[in-house]
Amino acid sequence: MKMVSKLSLLAAMLVAFPLAAQEVEMADSMRADGKINVLVAIILVVLAGLIGYIVLLDRKARRLEKKLEEKN
Repeated sequence: MKMVSKLSLLAAMLVAFPLAAQEVEMADSMRADGKINVLVAIILVVLAGLIGYIVLLDRKARRLEKKLEEKN
């Protein structure tokens, strides 16, 4: 490993360590109110939609590739 990459890794670890020790007040209040479940559900729905869209695009791309191969 180059010396620059080792130093940058060390610097990143030193900067990230104090940030990881901080508590997030917003997450604690959302967890206490029960809103965290709603947030997780929304995130999962959005991710599922994105994954479904990517699968749909992949199928369309495969279909077009097959048509191009048949023409050639």
